[in-house]
Amino acid sequence: MDSANPIGRQNQTSFTGFVLMGFSVDPKNKSLLFVAGLFVYLLTLAGNLITIILICVNQCLKTPMYFLLGNLSFIEICYTSTILPKVLWDLLLGDKTITFIGCALQMYFFITLASTECVLLSVMAYDRYAAVCHPLHYTTLMRQSICTGLLAISWCSGHFNSIVNTASVFSLMFCHSNAIDHFFCDIPPIQRLSCSDIFVSQLVTFTVSGCILVVTSSMILLSYILIASSVLKLHTAHGRIKAFSTCASHLTVVSILYGTIIYTYLRPSSSHSLEQDRLVSVLYTVLTPLLNPLIYSFRNKEVQGALWRTLGKDRP
Repeated sequence: MDSANPIGRQNQTSFTGFVLMGFSVDPKNKSLLFVAGLFVYLLTLAGNLITIILICVNQCLKTPMYFLLGNLSFIEICYTSTILPKVLWDLLLGDKTITFIGCALQMYFFITLASTECVLLSVMAYDRYAAVCHPLHYTTLMRQSICTGLLAISWCSGHFNSIVNTASVFSLMFCHSNAIDHFFCDIPPIQRLSCSDIFVSQLVTFTVSGCILVVTSSMILLSYILIASSVLKLHTAHGRIKAFSTCASHLTVVSILYGTIIYTYLRPSSSHSLEQDRLVSVLYTVLTPLLNPLIYSFRNKEVQGALWRTLGKDRP
């Protein structure tokens, strides 16, 4: 679509797609960026796939914590695969176009997976709280039926948030330029292209997504406060240091994810900077899926032991 030929209410049906502007990159550096992006994508896939395989084939990892961790890795694989393949395709071939339906589907799956991950992280924090603060009742508090139910709630919350937000954005009229100043179909940059009043759409995003973020982040924070309180009662310094090290690692990943999402979606639209939005988006679409298997899995001694057993070798 030529930006000089705006789309109004009369010819809304003729609108077929968008153009993803991506990053402002010198053409000479596109090949380097493609190689770096491909390496990060493959590393993310490998790390999360290895985590899932280890959890599936090792009996010692058949616990609620690893059940949730395996599902987190599955979400990360889907999450990063919703964004990065299209980015890499654009860098390789220069094809920045995306159809209206393709853009809506990308937004739908992106929001679903991101929201589901937020809820799942709060469930994982509760799991750690139950394990540390109520070890004698842990098997009851986190029995299989409860784990499955909590996982179902995570996915249902993600789908609900996605349906509401995607519907509110793509029910808008688009009559300005079709150039999305971003590297994927995200809510704020698409809202900017609308000639409709976007107040209701922004209010929907702020309210529905905000509720999920506030509730889940509060649960995570409360869980770790209670864990820290329990850990401080430990008699050995080694035990306290080990527990706080684990909590700090988890909270680092959670802080990156929640901080960047809140910065992107819950601040006033007038304060949005396109360049800053793109850079911040890289943190939660690329960095977090890459870090999660490293933080949650490969630093864990049980996972390390399972890896060496799977490879048929003694742990060094």
